[in-house]
Amino acid sequence: MSLSARISFADRSYLVTGGGSGIGKAVAAGLAAAGAHVLIVGRGAERLAAVAAELGDTVRPLPTDVTDEDGVAAAVAAAQDSTGRLHGVVHCAGGSQTIGPLTQMDSEAWRRTVDLNVNGTMYVLKHAARALVRGGGGSFVGISSIAASNTHRWFGAYGVTKAGVDHLMMLAADELGPSQVRVNGIRPGLTRTELVAPVLDTPQIAEDYRLSTPLPRVGEVDDVADLALFLLSDAASWITGQIINVDGGQGLRRGPDFTAMLEPAFGADGLRGVVGPQ
Repeated sequence: MSLSARISFADRSYLVTGGGSGIGKAVAAGLAAAGAHVLIVGRGAERLAAVAAELGDTVRPLPTDVTDEDGVAAAVAAAQDSTGRLHGVVHCAGGSQTIGPLTQMDSEAWRRTVDLNVNGTMYVLKHAARALVRGGGGSFVGISSIAASNTHRWFGAYGVTKAGVDHLMMLAADELGPSQVRVNGIRPGLTRTELVAPVLDTPQIAEDYRLSTPLPRVGEVDDVADLALFLLSDAASWITGQIINVDGGQGLRRGPDFTAMLEPAFGADGLRGVVGPQ
């Protein structure tokens, strides 16, 4: 069978979380262009509706908070409506509400980030895996971050929780392989999205990323989406349990230096953990 035939998604159903922007939108666009039925979920109803209208009739929006397990279960059920089963998932929903030194961390923001990235991923995986097993197999792709493997000072809970996502992908791959469910993760490096615009607009940090990345450009959402589509496809039918960097090679070097952005807020002493009397 030709490679093009093995990466066809015609008449298959997929769920994409975080589908209203960035990597999730790029994945949904690629799937729709290849003939798939796609349910995109996220918190922003208006944004989801606009993306669905842009991408065409085979893309449907469903506002969903991935930290709400009942809502996740409903989304997984809805994703199966078009074809009667679920063929794959790309879980992009995530983020962070913490930044700054650990010694000055907002503990409630830390908990919310853990809930979003770890618990939210578990809910999506738990309910999607049930559907994939019932359907005879499929592919789950979790979007992680280079911050999971390379320390990013002052990123708070983000890298910690993405490391949890990586381990969850590997654990699920080990458990679900006998049911023909493949589970893999992707660690993007610096990728041009709305969320990283402040980084790219800060010359010192943008230059530091350049110095720590072998390939001399910023990543684009399609760089990540292309790998996600491959991992969903039949061409990747013997790949599972892998965490793959799409980072221009940055994983070979180091995480970024955010001193220029954070020192004005926390001070040089604060960045090294100094906290005044409580």
